[in-house]
Amino acid sequence: MTSISESAYDRRRLRQLVAGGARADGPGRRDVLKMLAAAGALSVLPTTGAFAAGSAAPGIVKPLPSELFTVRGTNAESNFAALRDTGYLTPVERFFVRNHTSTPQPAARDWRLRLWGSGLRTNVGYDEAITLDLDHLRRLPAHTHTAAIECAGNGRSLYASQQGETVAGTPWTLGAIGVARWRGARLSDVLRRAGLRPDAVDVMPRGLDDPYVGGGIDYGRVRRPLPVAKALDDVLLAYEMNGEPLAPDHGAPVRVVVPSWVGISSIKWVGDIEVSAQPLYSPWNTEFYRMFGPAFPEGGGPPLTRQTLKSAFELPFGARLAAGATHRLTGRSWSGAGGVCRVEVSTDGGVRWRHAHLWDEPRRDGWVRWSVDWRPAGVGPALLLARASDTAGRTQPDRATFNTQGYLFDAVVRHPVTIG
Repeated sequence: MTSISESAYDRRRLRQLVAGGARADGPGRRDVLKMLAAAGALSVLPTTGAFAAGSAAPGIVKPLPSELFTVRGTNAESNFAALRDTGYLTPVERFFVRNHTSTPQPAARDWRLRLWGSGLRTNVGYDEAITLDLDHLRRLPAHTHTAAIECAGNGRSLYASQQGETVAGTPWTLGAIGVARWRGARLSDVLRRAGLRPDAVDVMPRGLDDPYVGGGIDYGRVRRPLPVAKALDDVLLAYEMNGEPLAPDHGAPVRVVVPSWVGISSIKWVGDIEVSAQPLYSPWNTEFYRMFGPAFPEGGGPPLTRQTLKSAFELPFGARLAAGATHRLTGRSWSGAGGVCRVEVSTDGGVRWRHAHLWDEPRRDGWVRWSVDWRPAGVGPALLLARASDTAGRTQPDRATFNTQGYLFDAVVRHPVTIG
């Protein structure tokens, strides 16, 4: 599906919900009408600050050394400078962690995937669901897809630090992204074998993590619907990451991988999938992961789908570089709409730009690594900028469009260093 058809699809779904022509799993129609009337007074994810460097995050299993991660509440952000020289793929031990609650650890031998709903020929409810175990899944044709997973709020803190705008949510810098080689069964193969009806419209995976509670509201387990067209396109039920079985924090034993879309779509620890002949809604595409603010319609924009365009230097903010020496500046740029085909770098705060050397071919699902050599002559503060363009015709803007929850920051990042 193109981004235009995705947007049109979601606008139609919102109209259906308000008109009573869809089933909401979570907030009901009355709740959504209140949200539409409130226009910006919506519940948002709580803001959580970083814990002390090197501390453990509640509910995360793997080690989180301070040189690799910044702990933010129940989450762990990759320190982007630590990705330098790691190669194209992000090692599992450096891959960021986004948890709503705690990492569950279901035993692979006990794991079952339940498929149910009005979009299947059997039209069975949850209690009578079609089930398959990990052995069944592994017997299906295996496919490998190298793709990025990125939190929709990646770069959120830059709304405040660069643009002076207050937003709600976890204050990620740029490390809520990783690229891995995922292997598993195509969701399309599973759905067709389960008896997908031709009038099915939505597919909603749900995780096995604990219910998320925020602001005194129990939102249930994390779940978010996908249009059938996307589910049948390139979505995987992945059981391997970078050639190894999934680690607990990254969705073991099986997770959903939705290439190019915001990370919330790639449900971890998937336990059941509802297939529906009606549009479905959950809090994760009504209250959360939509754009609200003065630049958007009164009731908010459609649920987020494709990721945006970003660039990051593999260098700490505030790094000190020697004057009179040649430095190789490296970084990565990525886009959900098209492969990155050009990166320009400025070492004087945006006065002059030059092309960086790209080390990878453009691809929509991942990133490109790039480099440029720089020999600073003077001493004192300097401002580095990287600006990417993609094959969809987009170029990073000077300023991101404000939204109250700080999603999809795409502006050129001003990266301070000191020469001396």
